[in-house]
Amino acid sequence: QAQPVESGGGLVQPGGSLRLSCAASKLAEDSYGIEWSRQAPGKGREGISCIGITDGTTYYADSVKGRFTISRDNAQNTAFLQMNSLTPGDTAVYYCAMVPSRVCHVLGVPAYAEWGQGTQVTVSS
Repeated sequence: QAQPVESGGGLVQPGGSLRLSCAASKLAEDSYGIEWSRQAPGKGREGISCIGITDGTTYYADSVKGRFTISRDNAQNTAFLQMNSLTPGDTAVYYCAMVPSRVCHVLGVPAYAEWGQGTQVTVSS
């Protein structure tokens, strides 16, 4: 799998929204999912959401549940992460990767996956 490319990050005020995109070389792969993770300054990588490419089943970490929505457009080979009600605690570099669908629910940030370079999200007034 080629390295995916994340985009859409930026500076936003608390309570604001951003939509991240993850462009993959070939999104429509059976038995795969797209996982989003993030890494805040001084903290470890956190898996926050995953979507099955074939069936669209979604998973969320408690930290983002109810505020973030993951989706995918297989025709465009792109996955999205809509982030609403952002707080300073969401400030981080956000990454995406294709992962085996059988581990999508784990949100385990598998080291064997090909993660992108990331996109910076900063939530600040």
